[in-house]
Amino acid sequence: MIKRKRLIVGKMGLDAHDNGLRIIAKWLMEGGYEIIYAGLYNTPERIAQIAAEEDADAVGISFLGGEHLYYTDALIRKLNEMGMKQVKVVVGGVIPPDDVQDLKARGADAIFTPGTTKQEILDTIESLFD
Repeated sequence: MIKRKRLIVGKMGLDAHDNGLRIIAKWLMEGGYEIIYAGLYNTPERIAQIAAEEDADAVGISFLGGEHLYYTDALIRKLNEMGMKQVKVVVGGVIPPDDVQDLKARGADAIFTPGTTKQEILDTIESLFD
C-alpha cells in the first residue's frame, strides 16, 4: 500500500481569515492527500511540533496580513532545528509578487498567490514529491 502524503495546513500569527485555506485543504483531500488542519493562531514552534507529531511530508501556511516573510523564516528555521529539513514548506495567500522570489530564497518550496487555480496547486504539490 502506498502511503498518502500528509500535509499540515494552518495559520500563524493573529490572522483569523481561513476560508481560502479551508477550500485549498478540501481540494488537496480530493487530490488524495491526507490533511491535518492545525487551525488558527499558531506559532512557528507549534506548527513544527504538529509536523513532527504527525510525521508530515509538508506544511502549508496561509497569510493575508503581510507577515509571511517573518513567519516563513521562523517556521523553516524551527523545522531545520528539529532535524526536519525534508518537510516541504508551502506558502499561500495574499503574497505580493515582489516577495515570491524572496520566500523561495528563504526556503519555501512553493508559493501560491491569489488567482492560482486548483489544478496548478495540485500539480505543484505533486511535483514537490517527485
